[in-house]
Amino acid sequence: MTLSVHGLRKSFSGLCVVDDVSFEADPVGITGLIGPNGAGKSTLFSVITGFLGADAGTISFDGGKIQTLSPQARARRGLVRTFQVPRPFADLSVRENLMVAAASQTGEHVLSLLLRRGTVRQRESAVMAQANALLEFLGLSHLAASRAGGLSGGQQKLLELGRALMTEPRYILLDEPYAGVNPVLIEQISLRIRSLSQRGTGFLIVEHNLPALSRLADRLLVMDRGRLIASGAPEAVLADPVVQDAYIGGSA
Repeated sequence: MTLSVHGLRKSFSGLCVVDDVSFEADPVGITGLIGPNGAGKSTLFSVITGFLGADAGTISFDGGKIQTLSPQARARRGLVRTFQVPRPFADLSVRENLMVAAASQTGEHVLSLLLRRGTVRQRESAVMAQANALLEFLGLSHLAASRAGGLSGGQQKLLELGRALMTEPRYILLDEPYAGVNPVLIEQISLRIRSLSQRGTGFLIVEHNLPALSRLADRLLVMDRGRLIASGAPEAVLADPVVQDAYIGGSA
């Protein structure tokens, strides 16, 4: 399930935003992606997950090239992402937001609704059980019937993670899971990510909260001006003068 990127490029109006980026991410580890604003991190995420097309380069996942596949096809292979700003179905309940994310729902097809009602009910029951188990895992069971639009920012981040998990992914790209989240929920999110990693799910995480990410990640990648400038263990990467100069202006 290794995620491998080789020679990836993406430009907008002649400006190269992702410039010859290559790396391999641990299939079951936690890899952090850091860099200053404008470094190209979000664009790289969008190219890897198919929301933007690559100008050049290859993306491989689980041994097969996926750079020509749609986001949906990549998700079906087990590669999914979350977004920096969660967008739940605000008027649906927290449980319903999870349930709509489940794949292979028999009731989505009109003929099945008419001719396979028993199968539809069985699948709905299975999806609800899956959603309830995830709510318990995420610590959101007490909010299952609550309107999703009323959740706090941190709770919406957990819900966003839960919606990704409903697709039963093998690798998840998280876009700033700690942004706007209080320290208590940051720790709660980290615990869930670590637990999922120990169960075999891989993660690539873009995040500006360096202390929290460096405690969580096994490895850090650093981008600056579209290029990958460093890779390695968090302590070594953050002590690298090149990284300090690019990321925090040379200050410790």
